[in-house]
Amino acid sequence: MAEPSRLVSGGSADTLPPGELRRVCSEPPVTIYNVDGAFYATDDWCSHDKASLADGWLEGHTIECPWHMAKVCVRTGKALTAPARVDIRTFPVQVENGELFVDLGAAA
Repeated sequence: MAEPSRLVSGGSADTLPPGELRRVCSEPPVTIYNVDGAFYATDDWCSHDKASLADGWLEGHTIECPWHMAKVCVRTGKALTAPARVDIRTFPVQVENGELFVDLGAAA
């Protein structure tokens, strides 16, 4: 059975331009990405060594870990390159009245 909706604010959509990302201090922490105007969210940590992905580099739909350069797809959470071998969770992002909301109860 799916968890009930647990929406957390991710701040204003206007302050997260395309190509940028933002850490959301929630439980669990997540990172929101703006890829060409579409918003995605994942666990904030790299599955390899728990580095914050919000400190990484976003290129298209790929986030690169700042510690060991592992790459992860922000749409699917799939680990794309070593040393990350374990996928991370993704979360739906909603935009309501210009505000971003991440649904922590709907992890994929």
